[in-house]
Amino acid sequence: MRYAFPTPRRHRSLFLSDLHLGARGCRADRLLDFLRANTAAEIFLVGDILDLWHPPFPQWGSAQDQVLALLFRRAQQGTRITYLTGNHDTSMRLYLGDHLERITVAEEAVHKAADGRRYLVIHGDVADARILRWHLLTRLGSRLDWALRHLDDRLKRLRRTAAPESRSLIEALLAGVTQAMALGTGYEARLIARAKRAGCDGVICGHFHKPALHDHHGLTYANCGDWVDSFTALAEDADGRLSLLSHDAEPAEAPAPDLAPARGFA
Repeated sequence: MRYAFPTPRRHRSLFLSDLHLGARGCRADRLLDFLRANTAAEIFLVGDILDLWHPPFPQWGSAQDQVLALLFRRAQQGTRITYLTGNHDTSMRLYLGDHLERITVAEEAVHKAADGRRYLVIHGDVADARILRWHLLTRLGSRLDWALRHLDDRLKRLRRTAAPESRSLIEALLAGVTQAMALGTGYEARLIARAKRAGCDGVICGHFHKPALHDHHGLTYANCGDWVDSFTALAEDADGRLSLLSHDAEPAEAPAPDLAPARGFA
């Protein structure tokens, strides 16, 4: 049986990060809904897209297959897709500069918006404290995350009265740990400084699982969010303005006044 889906809302550019396809916490179903409802002439996958090498038992199913199939199909149809590597998919750096099914793999890129602004697009792990950049910590963190989410799944089966979309104590704890690791704004300032050195007007990143869009540091700081906790992405409209979208294509939060999204893209 073939299913018909509504024509997706078209943006000039879309930026998605931290899909963590293969990790137990990934909500590929929500991601698939979002991609079916939104498309763009250019899509940036801003790191930690695949998470197959760190969890002890990768979680993969029909939704993950459909996400990749949809992205490959759009690339074949002419959408420019750039895959930027992160700390959970470092193995993809073996393909830097290659075009996998018309998807370009890179460590960072510069995106020129419709209004002429230039943005450094980078995953963001380079702004971590030095100890957090150790590959061993990424592996340990992934295994701990997998174990806790596995326990949470078992508990949910016993707790049949809980609503399917309600967040459990373990999920809240994991989200809190992620947020705590990104306390303060030092990493934002470090990424803004990197964008300034590159001659850009701002930075678009992921990694920290904290969606944001502001110009508190003098340049634009934009974080895509993630598809484990926040379920958000960044969109650029035909005039070059950025906005944060949630998985149901509603505004995730109010952007800074000078970055307000155009009507029809919020």
